[in-house]
Amino acid sequence: MFKSVLVANRGEIACRVFRTARRMGIRAIAVYSEADAGALHVREADEAVLIGPAPARESYLDAAKVLAAAKATGAEAIHPGYGFLSENADFAEAVTAAGLVWIGPPPAAIRAMGLKDAAKKLMIEAGVPVTPGYQGEDQSLETLTAEAARIGYPVLIKAVAGGGGKGMKRVDRAEDFADGLASAQREGQSSFGDPRVLIESYITRPRHIEVQVFGDSHGNAVHLHERDCSLQRRHQKVIEEAPAPGMDAATRKAVTDAAVRAARAVNYEGAGTIEFIADASDGLKADRIWFMEMNTRLQVEHPVTEAVTGVDLVEWQFRVAAGEPIPLKQEDIPLNGWAMEARLYAEDPANGFLPSIGKLEHFVMPDGVRVDTGVEEGGEVSQFYDPMIAKLIVHADTRVEAAAALAIAASEVEVWPVKTNAAFVMKCLEHPRFLSGDIDTGFIATEGTDLTASPLSDVSLEDAARFLRAAAAASTGDDHDSPWDGWNGAVGFRANSPAVATQRVFVNGQPHDVPMLTNEHPVTSYVELSNGRGVVFEDGSAFEIRAFAPAGSTEGGASDGSLRAPMPGKIVATPARAGDAVTKGQPVVVLEAMKMEHALVAPFDGVVGEVGVGVGDQVADGTVLAVVTAADK
Repeated sequence: MFKSVLVANRGEIACRVFRTARRMGIRAIAVYSEADAGALHVREADEAVLIGPAPARESYLDAAKVLAAAKATGAEAIHPGYGFLSENADFAEAVTAAGLVWIGPPPAAIRAMGLKDAAKKLMIEAGVPVTPGYQGEDQSLETLTAEAARIGYPVLIKAVAGGGGKGMKRVDRAEDFADGLASAQREGQSSFGDPRVLIESYITRPRHIEVQVFGDSHGNAVHLHERDCSLQRRHQKVIEEAPAPGMDAATRKAVTDAAVRAARAVNYEGAGTIEFIADASDGLKADRIWFMEMNTRLQVEHPVTEAVTGVDLVEWQFRVAAGEPIPLKQEDIPLNGWAMEARLYAEDPANGFLPSIGKLEHFVMPDGVRVDTGVEEGGEVSQFYDPMIAKLIVHADTRVEAAAALAIAASEVEVWPVKTNAAFVMKCLEHPRFLSGDIDTGFIATEGTDLTASPLSDVSLEDAARFLRAAAAASTGDDHDSPWDGWNGAVGFRANSPAVATQRVFVNGQPHDVPMLTNEHPVTSYVELSNGRGVVFEDGSAFEIRAFAPAGSTEGGASDGSLRAPMPGKIVATPARAGDAVTKGQPVVVLEAMKMEHALVAPFDGVVGEVGVGVGDQVADGTVLAVVTAADK
């Protein structure tokens, strides 16, 4: 076994790998960009090396810099994590050529399965059923348009080198195909350096079923059962679970056998995931489940498999990479209980899921559950990387119990001022359809109004009174001055002020005249900030409250037709020009940030009066990108 490992990654997955390395007595080495100089994974490592500026292409995606760091620190092995260089066959070859242990599959297997079009052809030869579609070499607009028409709408355009939902676009109408194709090609080029795409038939009630596989250099290949990752938004997974609801023994055997055949077809070694798409219109059936792709790396959702099998998958990666056989035979791999994982993203579900960035002034995760994270209080969520900041993982005897435990965990998340999807996750887990197992990849889109309704815009007088009592109760007994001191008397008394029947409090900037306070202390969590501000945390949501009126906001909004950058980023497209007539919801400017494209759309029917940016421009948070004038003005 090697004695040191360099993790060619950052954040949560780097911290996760370090935990197993420490337990096994292996020295852990980190690399980091300038943006991550103070990051958690840097401090948790035994040694850390700066490898470049914040942009990933100048740091985490620079193979030469990573290898130089390994050489400088005397690392014996390299673990790539997920994303970045994890599925780069050239990098895997360079690692082994440098005399280091590559903790991953052979380069030939990465190449065979890394491009979705080639992988599908290989699976057909191996007798694994695949989704109907087009994976040809001709990438002209004319051919792709014709193939989409042949397959029939809706279709799914997928970057051949893609993953994590990047470079993937659903298109429902022929007239939207060119725009969807252009966007998928841009994301494919930006994230993977490859603009090529394939086209698949879009299954109208799809479920995402995947099987964890493991191979070794001794010819062994096993599966560790299946996961269901159907709860997705924009093809990014939100909640994952193991096993899959509604999976009977016969269907499980058919799917897992197919996954092992797929792994054997490329002489696979290490951890990998065979992803399938299932037509859920009539339950899970073996003849309605098709191969989609293989991820030749450890998955983000691997903890749910660890929970139901009791296996440390990173330890297995280490042992197999060191030449050892897989520790367990197929018949000895258990499937116990039910596990669920929720991905905690820095994003605002009530505002179109726009990513949220900034310093984490307050960051508290729930107790009693597994939390995998790469950030901490005082750290910063950067514009340069993926918005996932933590994973919440639970294990229980039954699916209903697991969902309840994970919902409670999500409700206890406290993050400020960065916004998260914690409340959204809780609503998903408590939804009757989810609890009944009636799920598919369109669940979030279908139930979106109920799941994304913002509690911030619906604060009642009773809520405001409870929040005010929380602030007053928290300030009682403090030895410092607080604007809330004296606000918790039974007669509504405030120090140096006459008694009043109501008190005014500002919740999310809106004034509320609430009834006289009582000595009732709410269970709501309250954190006092500076300058008469505080935050109440409840059911995964954060409510800012103030004792005094907030200063006038300078933030622009779409109400006046101004489209402002919701975060720093790069302009990648300007579909509309000055003078163009646009309809509500039509894209005007497309911004790339946090590894994804975000379309800023017309807030109403009107005319584009100005587009102040061009393709390639880097813009700051709040920059006015374009202005739309209402049609009746």
